[in-house]
Amino acid sequence: RIIMLWLNANNIAAAASTAEAPNRRFEYKYSFKGPHLSQADGSIPFWVHSGNAIPSADQVRITPSLRSQKGSVWTKSTVNFDNWEAEVTFRVSGRGRMGADGLAIWFTTAQGLDGPVYGAADNWNGIGIFFDSFDNDGKKNNPAVLVVGNNGKLVYDHPNDGTTQALGTCLRDFRNKPYPVRAKITYYKRTLTVLINNGFTPDKDDYEFCTKVDNMVIPQEGYFGISAATGGLADDHDVLSFLTFRLSEPGQELPPPEAEMPKQDKDKYQEEFENFQQDLDKKKEDYQKEHPDVQGQPIEDMYESVNDREIRQVFEGQNRIHLEIKQLHHQLAVILDEQRRYVSVATDEISKRQGESGGQVGQAPSQEMGAVVATQQEVLRNLNELRNSFYESLKQIGASQHQGNAVGMGTYETVQHFNDIKEHLHVVKKNIEHLITRTGNPSEKQVMNCPDPPPMPSCLGTTHFLVFVVIQSVLFFSYIMYKSQQEAAAKKFF
Repeated sequence: RIIMLWLNANNIAAAASTAEAPNRRFEYKYSFKGPHLSQADGSIPFWVHSGNAIPSADQVRITPSLRSQKGSVWTKSTVNFDNWEAEVTFRVSGRGRMGADGLAIWFTTAQGLDGPVYGAADNWNGIGIFFDSFDNDGKKNNPAVLVVGNNGKLVYDHPNDGTTQALGTCLRDFRNKPYPVRAKITYYKRTLTVLINNGFTPDKDDYEFCTKVDNMVIPQEGYFGISAATGGLADDHDVLSFLTFRLSEPGQELPPPEAEMPKQDKDKYQEEFENFQQDLDKKKEDYQKEHPDVQGQPIEDMYESVNDREIRQVFEGQNRIHLEIKQLHHQLAVILDEQRRYVSVATDEISKRQGESGGQVGQAPSQEMGAVVATQQEVLRNLNELRNSFYESLKQIGASQHQGNAVGMGTYETVQHFNDIKEHLHVVKKNIEHLITRTGNPSEKQVMNCPDPPPMPSCLGTTHFLVFVVIQSVLFFSYIMYKSQQEAAAKKFF
């Protein structure tokens, strides 16, 4: 029998793969998923929750792992699709080897916000897919997945875990899996198919066939819902996402979403749009009255276009470069003044020394001072070249800004000006590097070593040391004798 079931499942999967797949359209008003699942007030957009359900940013905890808990979430509006598909991602986890009670996915004509069937109402009209985790009948056939239909008159068979009412079932362990469990429920051409991803792998498309119900008739309109409950044992029932898709036959065009909007909602949105448009026109009139200088000018002309913004950004960049180069030019002028002063002081010192001492005695210092003056003059010349380069760069930037203001950006002459500025800055960089090399690594001829200081005379000689020792000894023995006399005189009084 097991082999026949396996062959039947493979045949169904092969037939489904060979048949042409239906068209799918995602319906956001009947779906939710993270990472922004709930709003600031704790509600879920387009959904309502009840009982012990706890929405969060990335999941909805239908029931916490506490005893006798119930919770559910339901769509606010009804679904009127002839064919649909729901992909539900959930996680059931608990500490014990066994859990309770289970989780249910619903499509019913009414919202079963509270009740005894996995946290939802009994005597429902529609379809329920149950993930039963507790073995009530003791037949060792849980955890299991069941499909149970109801026309509103059936009472769920709890003692037998609903097996007497199930239209389809499969044994699947969905508790404490390393990855979330996924269920794909498809209702297409009056056929309900349930596929399960067992949560052993991170592959989201690794589905296995669970059950299939043919010739199944469900209500044309209904609510989607998820509920869960705990009993004497407890599990965490967390739903990570509920994605709803509308199915249509291949080649069939689905109507646009606005065509399916109820007339009442359409009139409401149209009225809101007209009110907004009237407020906007009123604000435009008030602005024109407050600013008569722009009277008659189109509002659109008062805003900056994309090209104008790009041109403004280019000019702002040019102005920043211009200010930086101007500041460098000023600092360079200060350095030039300092260098001129050093050269002047060095020249005066050379002239003074040559006047005071003639002959060979002052020849070596004069040569050293001459080398210093030559080095300073070379530094001065390099600084002058840098200053000229900065000045040329300033002229080029000023010319490009003037031309950009006159004829706009993007012309060949403007691009050429930028290239010239780039070349001048490159020359400035080379000159600065050369100046650093000249000042940081001078040649051996220009290196001046300070003369060695004369040897300092010894502060203490042998004779002085001996005299000092004798004086110290005399003073020490004199103090000892004086101390002894004082003690002897003090004993006479006792």
